[in-house]
Amino acid sequence: MTAEPAVAPQHAGPVGEEPDEAARQLYLAIIAEGGRIPCATSTDIDQGALRQLVDLGLLMVNRMDRCYTAVSPRSVSDRLGAELRSEATRLLVRAESLPGALDGLTRAYDAMPRPSGRAGGAVHVEGHVHIRQRISQLVSDCRSEVLTAQPGHRPADTLQVALLQDVQLLQRGCSLRTIYQPVALADPPALAYAEEVTRHGSLIRVLDEPFQRLIVFDRSVAVISASDDNGTAAFISDPATIAFLVGTFERDWARADTAEAAVLGQGPARTVPDRVGRLLARGLTQRAVATRLGLSERTVAAHIARLRDRYGAQTLFQLGWLMRGARDDR
Repeated sequence: MTAEPAVAPQHAGPVGEEPDEAARQLYLAIIAEGGRIPCATSTDIDQGALRQLVDLGLLMVNRMDRCYTAVSPRSVSDRLGAELRSEATRLLVRAESLPGALDGLTRAYDAMPRPSGRAGGAVHVEGHVHIRQRISQLVSDCRSEVLTAQPGHRPADTLQVALLQDVQLLQRGCSLRTIYQPVALADPPALAYAEEVTRHGSLIRVLDEPFQRLIVFDRSVAVISASDDNGTAAFISDPATIAFLVGTFERDWARADTAEAAVLGQGPARTVPDRVGRLLARGLTQRAVATRLGLSERTVAAHIARLRDRYGAQTLFQLGWLMRGARDDR
């Protein structure tokens, strides 16, 4: 009764992976034995490593001699290299033909009805669902750059949708710059979003001032809020208006603080009470601080109460004076 190979021979197709350490050590051990081992002894060998060598073509099953025989890695490399080059050529040809294959779908997408208005005017879109849909289309159509100013909190579910879109945008080679208020990056979901898009090349800055929500796509379409609850958005294509909005964004961008260190955990980020105190020390009123940080006056009042206890201040003026002194001491 003849012993059958423990691992059946398989045709080695194009392989992009190299043998792992266990397979390498097994191959070297077989070479040390003269380049062949009996099939009967293969049951004592790491079967995963043995199968990997067979699949790669580095071992050949000789049924007549009932053994595994080592194959020159040079010939295996030449064969697999040729197969990989052939596969690469096939993929390149497919990539070249893909636009033509999708041409009908592309024409249908381009012909899809979209909101339209008077030349040079603004198109108003109502309802969060319709606004998100239109923005998704603009993200999909974007070819070079997105500028966005995002004041206040962004809900976690909104960030999840934005993350998928923005990462795909960045992977296509587009640039993405975003200005946040400090309060916008105070939530863990916002920090997680910021860290991920920054890892893919997005740039983020933080501005301790009030500003309006704005998105600009390829400097050809701008989106701004057209209602207090953000339930209506204006989509603007007038070149002069877009130039003005881009100029406003660039002015705010130049005055904003870089946020990479805080986002990536490379340095301490200011806490909200610290930012409240910093603005108080600059002489801002409670209402002005709330407006600047995008917080309610009640929230700011609570932070001020804790800061008064910490510094032993009786009045807001005294608190600002004491905090200014503390900053000077540092």
